[in-house]
Amino acid sequence: MENENPKKKKTELSPEDLERLEMLQKAHEKQGRQLQIDIEKGDLREVNEIRELLGKKSDDPEEKYNMYYKGIGRLLKSYLPNDKQFKAARQLIYDEKNIFLNRGKRLCDNNGIRGSDGRMTYQEYMNEMLDLVAKWVSESQNPVDLYNMLYELNEKHGYGHEIYDKTSISIYKGKEKLKER
Repeated sequence: MENENPKKKKTELSPEDLERLEMLQKAHEKQGRQLQIDIEKGDLREVNEIRELLGKKSDDPEEKYNMYYKGIGRLLKSYLPNDKQFKAARQLIYDEKNIFLNRGKRLCDNNGIRGSDGRMTYQEYMNEMLDLVAKWVSESQNPVDLYNMLYELNEKHGYGHEIYDKTSISIYKGKEKLKER
């Protein structure tokens, strides 16, 4: 007994501790798989996470392409005035659209570089934008109404707006005062 190290005391594990250790060992052995416990039945179930992830459909690049170019883009080109004199007005609308699709990233924040691409946004944002533009086409087709709809959408999400110069700040402040009335 004199040779025993006092730091190496033997402790016996309870059956519950042994069960937990066994579960941890099983979880480690099955890479890419997960053990799930069904509390009601009291069983363990093995789930192949990788196969489930691969089976789920995430964003579909082809569908996003069609929505961006053949949906949103085509509707805007068809229903916004396309004369040269309206280029600045169209750009205001495109800027508001791009702020939303890029989840608030603005050109004015980074010296003309957005650092994001609206064509690659989440599918739900693309769907929301397409719904908004389609609603505008069916109800109004007035560019001012579309700008206001996009403006309100960005406000709702707290994204802000492009700042072109000092006058754009005063326009936004004026717009806010009109909303308060």
